[in-house]
Amino acid sequence: MADPATLTEAGDPGASGTARPDAVRRHDPAARGFASDNYAGAHPEILAALALANGGHQTAYGEDAYTRHLQEVFRSHLGPRAEVFPVFNGTGANVVALQAMTERWGAVICAESAHINVDEGGAPERVGGLKLLGVPTEHGKLTPALIDREAYGWDDEHRAQPQVVSITQTTELGSCYTPEEIRAVCDHAHERGMTVHLDGSRIANAAASLGEPLRAFTTDAGVDTLSFGGTKNGLLFGECVVVLNPDAVRAMKHLRKLSMQLASKMRFVSVQFEALLSGDLWQRSAAHANAMARRLAAGVREVPGVEIVHPVEANAVFARLPRDAAERLQKRHRFYFWDEEAGIVRWMCAFDTTAADVDAFTAALAEEMHRS
Repeated sequence: MADPATLTEAGDPGASGTARPDAVRRHDPAARGFASDNYAGAHPEILAALALANGGHQTAYGEDAYTRHLQEVFRSHLGPRAEVFPVFNGTGANVVALQAMTERWGAVICAESAHINVDEGGAPERVGGLKLLGVPTEHGKLTPALIDREAYGWDDEHRAQPQVVSITQTTELGSCYTPEEIRAVCDHAHERGMTVHLDGSRIANAAASLGEPLRAFTTDAGVDTLSFGGTKNGLLFGECVVVLNPDAVRAMKHLRKLSMQLASKMRFVSVQFEALLSGDLWQRSAAHANAMARRLAAGVREVPGVEIVHPVEANAVFARLPRDAAERLQKRHRFYFWDEEAGIVRWMCAFDTTAADVDAFTAALAEEMHRS
């Protein structure tokens, strides 16, 4: 416990926010990369909201004032039936949502490239206890016809039963579903007795790209549950499971706890989403990241020998270039290979990416391509 002599009148130790004299900054705050929007720090408005929520005591495990108010914040965007369950991270959000939508013998149809299929360490299957049925897609988007490749065998006791269709908005390949495309997927799934989950780790980027309100391609399009991302759009940590159709889920609060996603000090997750969604911060940050990706794509197209391989519809650019040039460029600006065999790399922009960052990267790319 803090020495009473160090407490402010409000009873908060360290309320001034002054750094301890032994705290050392161990990174260059001016450094930028294009590896992931997760590399960015927290938006200053989010940090201010965290400080606002600090101090005093609030009931734990979601019974705090911020989490209670967060229900109304989300309902203002997604409709009066929306129910919000804050969690720690995106994998946790997806596992909790899909568990709540499936039986023990259930299966989830998704794109082969889906994050739940290739980037979550098998968590949906090993932790969630469900079967993933991946389908090859163009630019990461499912269609009714593609869904039907796996939507069969409901009377076959030897086959995992397709119960959920999971789509990603934006997709892992940087494309956006239109509201009409999502409506077609939802109608098709519902006609076959399945429900629809939307992995929205970059849902704000999709809304900014489409120029549509969030509910246009979620609630109004027929989505049953969604994983609502915040970390990639400037939060320090935290995502939310949002139930849009209560009839599509069961035991959500128990599954959240069972999956180790129930935060004791939940106010610090909830206040971040309140700051993000109560005004236009979510839209400003996502629109800026998208604009930087468009600037990057425009510059890349001017570099001979570089091919953009997927539509640039949000904050991601996927390109093919010679491996030697890519490896030299990685030493100057960090990014990832997406498909090493095909020579495809992924460049991501974030809320804090600047035009100068993009132009410096494009210039470095041109230099390394010239050396190849």
